[in-house]
Amino acid sequence: MSETNSAAETAAPHRYTAAMAADIEARWQDFWDAEGTYEAPNPTGDLAGDPELAAKPKKFIMDMFPYPSGAGLHVGHPLGYIATDVYARHQRMTGHNVLHTLGFDAFGLPAEQYAVQTGTHPRVSTEANMENMKVQLRRLGLGHDNRRSFATIDAEYYKWTQWIFLQIFNSWYDTEADRARPIAELVEQFESGTRATPDGREWNELSATERADLLSQYRLAYASDAPVNWSPGLGTVLANEEVTADGRSERGNFPVFKAKLRQWNMRITAYADRLLNDLDGLDWPEAIKLQQRNWIGRSEGARVEFPVDTAGGITVFTTRQDTLFGATYMVLAPEHDMVERIIPAAWPEGTHPVWTGGHTSPAEAVTAYRKQAAAKSDVERQAEAKDKTGVFTGAYATNPVSGEKVPVFIADYVLMGYGTGAIMAVPAHDARDFAFARAFELPMRCVVQPSDDRGTDPATWDDAFGSYDAKLVNSANDEISLDGLGVVEAKAKITEWLQEHGVGEGTVNFRLRDWLFSRQRYWGEPFPIVYDEDGIAHPLPESMLPLELPEVEDYSPRTFDPEDASAQPETPLSRNADWVNVTLDLGDGPRKYRRETNTMPNWAGSCWYELRYLDPNNDRQLVDPSIEQYWMGPREGQPTGGVDLYVGGAEHAVLHLLYARFWSKVLHDLGHISSAEPFHKLYNQGMIQAFVYRDSRGIAVPAAEVEERDGAFFHEGEKVSRVLGKMGKSLKNAVTPDEICAEYGADTLRLYEMAMGPLDVSRPWDTRAVVGQYRLLQRLWRNVVDEETGEVTVVDTEPGEDTLRALHKAIDGVGQDMAGMRFNTAIAKVTELNNHLTKAGGPLSRSVAERLVLLIAPLAPHIAEELWRRLGHTDSVVHQDFPVADPAYVVDETVTCVVQIKGKVRARLEISPSITDEELEALALADDAVVAALGGAGIRKVIVRAPKLVNIVPA
Repeated sequence: MSETNSAAETAAPHRYTAAMAADIEARWQDFWDAEGTYEAPNPTGDLAGDPELAAKPKKFIMDMFPYPSGAGLHVGHPLGYIATDVYARHQRMTGHNVLHTLGFDAFGLPAEQYAVQTGTHPRVSTEANMENMKVQLRRLGLGHDNRRSFATIDAEYYKWTQWIFLQIFNSWYDTEADRARPIAELVEQFESGTRATPDGREWNELSATERADLLSQYRLAYASDAPVNWSPGLGTVLANEEVTADGRSERGNFPVFKAKLRQWNMRITAYADRLLNDLDGLDWPEAIKLQQRNWIGRSEGARVEFPVDTAGGITVFTTRQDTLFGATYMVLAPEHDMVERIIPAAWPEGTHPVWTGGHTSPAEAVTAYRKQAAAKSDVERQAEAKDKTGVFTGAYATNPVSGEKVPVFIADYVLMGYGTGAIMAVPAHDARDFAFARAFELPMRCVVQPSDDRGTDPATWDDAFGSYDAKLVNSANDEISLDGLGVVEAKAKITEWLQEHGVGEGTVNFRLRDWLFSRQRYWGEPFPIVYDEDGIAHPLPESMLPLELPEVEDYSPRTFDPEDASAQPETPLSRNADWVNVTLDLGDGPRKYRRETNTMPNWAGSCWYELRYLDPNNDRQLVDPSIEQYWMGPREGQPTGGVDLYVGGAEHAVLHLLYARFWSKVLHDLGHISSAEPFHKLYNQGMIQAFVYRDSRGIAVPAAEVEERDGAFFHEGEKVSRVLGKMGKSLKNAVTPDEICAEYGADTLRLYEMAMGPLDVSRPWDTRAVVGQYRLLQRLWRNVVDEETGEVTVVDTEPGEDTLRALHKAIDGVGQDMAGMRFNTAIAKVTELNNHLTKAGGPLSRSVAERLVLLIAPLAPHIAEELWRRLGHTDSVVHQDFPVADPAYVVDETVTCVVQIKGKVRARLEISPSITDEELEALALADDAVVAALGGAGIRKVIVRAPKLVNIVPA
């Protein structure tokens, strides 16, 4: 602190300073904790409280789960937390019972990687990080109900995460009822014969393994051998959503390859339509809805069967079934199950040499090509490579409409994750198929009339022709003709024909894939699943939950050379043989079992945490139904229920939000909760950015040590570059909230973060600008408290007319801005009012001072509590009523109306804002200046826009 400031404090011992702010803030934080100020009562149960408060309209306000990083918070992290706190405080003051709390999403890779590096148990480092964050967050004065806080690593929490997994495992999706139902009901259908088994045998004729395999085809949580995203560098598999557009792991930036492994999956695809349709009723940013719609990727088309001799048929999904007559070859993904079944022992006679890849047999060619494809990520496979690669399988399929034999290839540009993993290639009308056909000298047939002058012989074309507006040509057989039809008509006609002939049907396809739910990690929730000696999965009974994470000596999964696509996962839990191999009685006597050694992904704990906040101590059920109904149940304007406000970063548009919606829908279907959606209103806050300074090597240098000289920037005498980017420890530009709180106080930090700009827009941090909000609080303090004596200076007299108008306009504007989360403009209005009061001079009226304090209470709660107490009140400001504006003072007493003649201003009239168009026109035409300007000329037209404008057009 400067000598000038020290001198000022000596001269004014009761001035609002950083030291005073620290004292005030610490005292009131202790008071709030002791009094349970922010405790939101449930209507029933152990957290029931004041019945009058519980009877008020509820508001459930949530922040996205923080992860307890060892680096602690920088000033960018609390932006959303402060915003929800301000909003929650305003909602309390406007008559709501507000539930606002914060827990920790504490499983996951960062703690595990730290454990691997340092030997510190993940729980130890995670709990230490949580304690540090709690101290930092408490210092900000956040109004959380701490009784409801928890961490996902608490066994009493993940007991219910495991329980939910078992509900999903023990459910199937009934497409006729369009909801999930208990798997026991499906078993009853098989037992009774109302649902036939695939091969027609009686249920009791199936072996235990066959029954388990059959039910796995229906279960919403199931294990299967399927292509997965394998990251050798991380030693784990990843969900599609965790792979970047560059085909690398989101965490660590390692290469990701396709591998076939047995993993747990969630059948989220069963809910694709509902996940899509229910977006319409949510109050979410349109950009987020669009991302979810695109990820779900609904498309209408047809499934078509291409028969293959002796091997059944290959099913394709296409959105352009109208072009079937143009399909001259087929392509399977290299991983497709049909490949092994269709490849012959030798190349068919006359096989084109270009098709074989130089191999002596189809099996040799396929094996070599599969190995080549496995080394590429999905993104690399889909990239518009100049050279198309692939190999002939040696098999031919039959085009069901033309009857022609078409060769079947495998190529890496077809993925198992999309459609059926097989395509009918129409090279004349698809760019990739065209390039592939040219590379392998395959035939092409034009079936869509080109709109240019290229003609109808694709052999002469330079590229494919695709259009939705053209007419069909060359598309007829003895039974059907599409020639001359438009695309829509042709689609409908061919789909009907396919269905009649049993070789296809109209259907809907989704881009969405089932959710890969296994991780080869230690620091995650154990699966409540054991396997018997036949490898059949058995769920643990609820009485055995939680299945706690055991101790292991080595936390690290086995990692490999990041480029080694042939590596196989090895899990840390598999090394604890005493935990893995157990004898249990699951109801049929003691038997030997083997535990699942994968763990759940880090998303599991955050799929349902909003429900735990409601009833955090319940050890008998997931959540009390009456409590869930009270806080999250459907109501007017919220048809699917959910949290009233959910604030977090836009980066969670797909992953977390889609997964949480899926879990809510399953729990809703099974009758455990009334809300079919977890979050009704979503708000994405922007990012606080900071300048990053880099030296000539591109290395970040400490921002605090950079000097500016003549518009250039220097670090230790060397010129450095400056760009605006993220704030973070690694970029050496992080500013901690502790620093700002020590220099100015938490209320100043809160005000500055809210005043920087619109909440949903990113903005640069500028420590030098923080002082502006500090001065606002000093002026506010000075308007109520004498800096020399510490005495309150307010008087019990009525304020003047000007002050009343300024006060009520501020009350009206700040109230609207708070409700709309426009906190920056709310602060501007409070500042304007405070400046008016300062300039007016003299002591403040008590009624004005009290309402000024109430206005700023949601934004700067500590100083508001202090001033409220000094004004003579003994109760907390937190639950006071927010001021209500008097409409008579909100409307301006007069407004200025401009009168124009031929576009030039001829008069200004001071008039009532409620004046009518007719009254204003008469007043303007009678004005002396207007009469003189018209000079006796006639009037052709008068345009009136009361109360601001009159435009006169002379004749």
